[in-house]
Amino acid sequence: MSLVSVFFSEVLGTGLLLLGGVGVVANVLLTESKGRGADWLLINFGWGLAVFIGVFAGYRSGAHLNPAVTLGLWASGADEYAPGVDITLGSTLVYLAGEFVGAFLGAVVAWLAYHEHYAAHPDPGEVLATFSTGPAIRAYPWNVVTEVIGTFVLVYVILKFGNTPTEIGPLGVALLVIGIGASLGGPTGYAINPARDLGPRVAHAVLPIRGKKGSDWGYAWVPVVGPIVGGVVAGFLSQVF
Repeated sequence: MSLVSVFFSEVLGTGLLLLGGVGVVANVLLTESKGRGADWLLINFGWGLAVFIGVFAGYRSGAHLNPAVTLGLWASGADEYAPGVDITLGSTLVYLAGEFVGAFLGAVVAWLAYHEHYAAHPDPGEVLATFSTGPAIRAYPWNVVTEVIGTFVLVYVILKFGNTPTEIGPLGVALLVIGIGASLGGPTGYAINPARDLGPRVAHAVLPIRGKKGSDWGYAWVPVVGPIVGGVVAGFLSQVF
């Protein structure tokens, strides 16, 4: 597989993941949306099903859709990111680029789908919350710990899926994401994916959204650093256990 194909596969898969994920939060939060006022569990299921869609769409590149997964595979000692794609610095950068570009584009398309609802919504904090994560209690060291733990669970279990005979594939990853959101999502909104948070946060910053305020760049490093640490630790420990 060429690295060009890898890039576009990751862009498509991650883009559909973020279209579904940003879309479900917008559905729950935005003014006059038919889903407004639904609960946290709908957001959990929406994100899980968005992962299900993204994994199928990005299957050709192995559907990483998440820099923490890419770096976790690197740390695990694997030889390939996907069949025919060796783990090298160049291929790693291609995966990361595809994931971030796809996340940005997916958020932009979700904004287009909810354009009139964004224009009508009076709360800039909730507008930002449809794009990116934020802490329930702002305590940066503990927010990082939460993201490390959630991402560790995600990446470690994904790596172990490959060693089991079940072969449940995208469904297993979707259920895993729903479970992480339901159990560990409360403190930070469970980014567990640097691209999932940073790409849409950049989209929020550049899109002409009526009445928006800042993109909370002071917090933006947490859902990047925490998931990277969690993913790498999961990769290393997968070689031991």
